[in-house]
Amino acid sequence: MMHFADNSRGKPYSKDPAVVRFLDSYWMYYSIPSFEDGREQDGWAIGIAVSEDLHNWKTVGEIKPEHAYEKNGFCAPGAIVWEGSIHLFYQTYGNGPKDAICHAVSDNGIDFVRNATNPVFSPTGAWNNGRAIDADVIIFNEKLFMYFATRDPKGEVQIQGVATAALNSGFGRDAWTQACDDTILEPVYPWEGQCVEAAATCKRGDKLVMFYGGAYNNCPQQIGCAVSDDGIRWERLFTEPFLPNGEQGSWNSSESGHPFVFVDEATDRTYLFYQGNNDMGKTWYLSNVEIVWEGHIPSVKK
Repeated sequence: MMHFADNSRGKPYSKDPAVVRFLDSYWMYYSIPSFEDGREQDGWAIGIAVSEDLHNWKTVGEIKPEHAYEKNGFCAPGAIVWEGSIHLFYQTYGNGPKDAICHAVSDNGIDFVRNATNPVFSPTGAWNNGRAIDADVIIFNEKLFMYFATRDPKGEVQIQGVATAALNSGFGRDAWTQACDDTILEPVYPWEGQCVEAAATCKRGDKLVMFYGGAYNNCPQQIGCAVSDDGIRWERLFTEPFLPNGEQGSWNSSESGHPFVFVDEATDRTYLFYQGNNDMGKTWYLSNVEIVWEGHIPSVKK
């Protein structure tokens, strides 16, 4: 079983995975926290690891702050390969309702050039508080769909929204059109608490399937699943968590959360990456399970 954590901060700690196939290897981007080894606190950043088999990972670098909008940190990457480059969509951190989505691009997987218009997206409308975090992007119906988490106007309940951009747009601030005038997914079931976040989408035929984190971290967050015909209107597939937290004593007893779904086109196999811990967030590890399908209905491969 994959069980990975970046130790560059003095303890095993990696959150919010995103995985792509690039330059004949697998690349994983993830959140890492401020330094804890005596150096100056410099906010969250994004770590980079590479694998040849999706199970054994080697840390190869990190993306550090470069601009004023990143000074409080940045994290929660979403990634896609488009026209030979990795496009990374990530959130600013520590700015409350002013946190927004940024965009950067890389030709080698390690060095990223920021979009000159960053931050590129924040939601509008009376249904949200202006915040945008946890970006997930997918090509669907000849557009780039970007899913994001925001909060209700009081800033209490985490909910989902979506925006779209033309594929030839460069994905800058003027490229995005908010595709909803209300939340597309909000907490409904008791296990989802006050939070639906971290959308993770993939295509199945002419449908989109979304995995998502339900409930705030360590409440416990668990992973749910929904389906859509148009990328905007969603219907849950299950009333209970698709991937629950682990039993007492297991490595993920505090949480199985913040999913990312990776479809390996080289093998036509699907993997659900997620974060977990058993100490209420003092450490964080990343893992994955393989998903098998019956049409658009997923299950964990046994």
